[in-house]
Amino acid sequence: MSTEIEIKQELSKISDQVKEHAEKAIAEAKKGIAMAEGQKERVDELLVKQGELNAQVQELLQKAARRGGSDENQPRTAGEKFIASEAFKRVNESGGRLQRGENVRVDVKAITSLGSSGGTLIAPDRQQGIIALPQRPPTVRDLIAPGRTASNLIQYFRETVFTNNAAPVAEGTRKPESNLQFDQQDAKVIKLAHFIKATTEILADAPGLQSMIDQRLRYGLDFVEDLQLLKGSGTGNNLNGMYTQATAYAAPIAVAGATRIDVLRLAFLQAELALFPADGAVIHPSDWAAIELTKDTQGRYIIGDPRGQIGATLWGRRIVTSMAMDVDTFLAGNFRQAAQIFDREDANVVVSTENENDFVENRVTILAEERLALAVYRPQSLIRGDLTPGAA
Repeated sequence: MSTEIEIKQELSKISDQVKEHAEKAIAEAKKGIAMAEGQKERVDELLVKQGELNAQVQELLQKAARRGGSDENQPRTAGEKFIASEAFKRVNESGGRLQRGENVRVDVKAITSLGSSGGTLIAPDRQQGIIALPQRPPTVRDLIAPGRTASNLIQYFRETVFTNNAAPVAEGTRKPESNLQFDQQDAKVIKLAHFIKATTEILADAPGLQSMIDQRLRYGLDFVEDLQLLKGSGTGNNLNGMYTQATAYAAPIAVAGATRIDVLRLAFLQAELALFPADGAVIHPSDWAAIELTKDTQGRYIIGDPRGQIGATLWGRRIVTSMAMDVDTFLAGNFRQAAQIFDREDANVVVSTENENDFVENRVTILAEERLALAVYRPQSLIRGDLTPGAA
């Protein structure tokens, strides 16, 4: 069965021949020479063939329109595969003659009583893209000062004691002595990593799938990084998180019947009294929703208008919602001065078949990893605690 391309090529050849005969006939007519009978018959044959080919092209176009695409993308029967095979074309070009012992063979998948034996007899209407699972947006990194390192260990000195004895002194008397003490801190670079297995075929046949896998693997790193930056235990191969090292909340002033909003304001005050004016807080989304739903005695919302758009801020400080925080808990303070991230290796994705089993089984290992350290310089600038009385 001829394809649309082959028919159009043949049609183009015939059109050129018709044009050639027409030009020749016009030239001879100008000289008073009549068209020869044989030439006229040849032109008639070409015109008939041209009409037949035009009809075939229109038929192919209509079939493609009904099927939603070109014939090349549609399933073909065994007979169609036989006619389109190179073996059949060779025999057809030789006039249909076979040498002794010669045969024409075309492999066609057997069709049995099994539902899938005939392949895809009805082409699926495949939608573009992949419906991914929901992702929790990581946000904690945005609060912290960035940094880079080429080492596997960050060392810094943290001031632990400052006794300020500065005072007025009389002429000739001994000046008072103040006291400063420091403690060396080590922040090790840790590795976050995970991998998945995939077949080489699925990555070759669906390039979009590989980019989706890369994105999901990187998201997995971000998810765990969020937890480590906040609540890493500092033991084993864990970061020493900010919440873990933060100062416990102690209300600087008494406020009767304190609400969530009051508690956060008092935490900001506690950080400010430690000489670190707060720049934000991290709370669970449920707690922020409870704050937004707080009403006054007349039923009016305290935080903005439900019909409008408001940013997550309180008293000019940014409020970050993260499910890495437990409900009814908070971390507030001056994050920029409190801590710094040191990236040793940015998140990267590597595809490998170095494993012997992967190579012989046509599988690949897709690995995502990153290396980073967290230095918490000033734990007293971070305040942690419960948002509501009796919270766990």
